[in-house]
Amino acid sequence: MKFIKFTKKGIYCIPGKFYLDPWYPVDYAIISHGHADHSRWGNKHYLCHQNSKNILLHRLGKDISIETLNFNQIKTVNGVKVSFFPAGHIIGSVQIKLEYKGKVVVFSGDYKTNPDFITTPFEPVKCHEFITESTFGLPIYSWKTEAELQSQLQQWIVNNQKQNKTSVFFGYSLGKAQRIMSLVDGIDEVYVHSAINNLNQAISKSGIVLPKSKLITSDFNKKDIHNKIVILPPALLGSKLLKKIPNAATAICSGWMQIRGNRRWKGVDAGFAVSDHADWNGLLSAVKATEAEKVYVTHGSQAVFSKYLNEIGIESQEVVTEYGTEDNEDAKDQQLTTTS
Repeated sequence: MKFIKFTKKGIYCIPGKFYLDPWYPVDYAIISHGHADHSRWGNKHYLCHQNSKNILLHRLGKDISIETLNFNQIKTVNGVKVSFFPAGHIIGSVQIKLEYKGKVVVFSGDYKTNPDFITTPFEPVKCHEFITESTFGLPIYSWKTEAELQSQLQQWIVNNQKQNKTSVFFGYSLGKAQRIMSLVDGIDEVYVHSAINNLNQAISKSGIVLPKSKLITSDFNKKDIHNKIVILPPALLGSKLLKKIPNAATAICSGWMQIRGNRRWKGVDAGFAVSDHADWNGLLSAVKATEAEKVYVTHGSQAVFSKYLNEIGIESQEVVTEYGTEDNEDAKDQQLTTTS
């Protein structure tokens, strides 16, 4: 029995008459998390995890129609049981489990299997069909533990301070910025751009306690941030604000930084492989843990990952979606940095 269909608007649940993270406006959208390629403006009604609600209200507008579920809650929509399980991607991110007439389909959205200091850890869900991402679906990608990343980032800050340099990290305002905050927490004062600060405030409304940070304004006092820590969205690389920061040592936090050439291409001083997505082994372990009979691979290295799954005896198929385009998050941060 087939009750999931891949359409031009998005992933459609046929009996439930709703979509999962649609990329064009629909009547009923169930949202896995708040990133711009998964939660878009224009849907008549949204269903998301309670920790994503204020993120969506902040990014899409306070007048949207929205309801929430927590983990371990079930909502029945046109006969389909819908429930959320942790995806470990960013705050509020979920895997969406659908149950209908004995069949179970799980849509992963984006996910990360390595636990971090700030996100509810990934929880595998057994199902008949699993829809997975494959952003870093190549064997070259293998992440460090969170403790190793913490040591790496904090040692870089200490070394910068010895050289009278201000440590400037670049990471997306939603997800990556809060992750960086958790990794450098306690070493010195942290200043964040308004785009990040506004999201921090939205996240905090859900009762989530984030590491302390201060807002860096356009007229900041250079003495205040000298030798401190600054977190900015990637849209501000090469910006006037960055040029005003005294003795700035710059670093990008992204899974793409595992490949050294990416760091050189971005023109920064350092690159740290801090990713909110599963690495190769994480993807494989997640897929195997579901015991799914069929796996659909959405965005990333679909061809390689899907081919490998078929080779090891797990039926897999590539599907075309509009997920995984970092341009969407870049555009959102660009919008926020020019309007904040």
